[in-house]
Amino acid sequence: MAGKRLKRKKIHKKLFTKNRLVILNEDTFEEIFSLKLNLINVFVVASLGAILLISITTFIIAFTPLREFIPGYSSSKLKKDATELALKSDSLTVALKKNEAYINAIQKVLNGQLEYAKFNKDSILATAEDPQPQVDLKASEAEIELRKELELIEKKNVSKKSK
Repeated sequence: MAGKRLKRKKIHKKLFTKNRLVILNEDTFEEIFSLKLNLINVFVVASLGAILLISITTFIIAFTPLREFIPGYSSSKLKKDATELALKSDSLTVALKKNEAYINAIQKVLNGQLEYAKFNKDSILATAEDPQPQVDLKASEAEIELRKELELIEKKNVSKKSK
C-alpha cells in the first residue's frame, strides 16, 4: 500500500514539476524566448492540438468538394447522370429495334417478298416488340394434394384446440 502511494507521489511530482523552456541566440547567448511548463501542460496542449487538427481535416473533407477524391465516394451529380443515361440507353435500344424491324419490312416490300397490301407500319412495329411469355398459373396435381393434406391437418388442429 505504501509502495503504491510512493509511486503515485513520484509520478505526480514528475508531471507537475515546473520546467523552463528557453530559446537562446547561440552567438550572443541572448534569451529570445522563455516559457515555464510542466508535463501535464505539454500533454494537454499536444492533445488539444491533435484533436483540433483532426476536426479541421474532417470538416474540410466532409463539407468541400475534396470528398469526391476519396476512393469509393461518388458525387450525387454523377449518380444522377448515370441514372439518366441508363434510362436513355434503354429507350434508344427500344427505338432501334423498332427502326430495324421497319427497315427490314420495307426491304421485303422493295425486294418483292411481301405484298404492299400486307405492309402496315403499326403491325410491323407491333411484331418488333418482345412478347411477354405466357406463364401457367394453374396448380399442379401435387400442389392440389398438398393443399388438401394441409386443410385436413388444420382441421385436426382446430378441433384439438377447441376441446
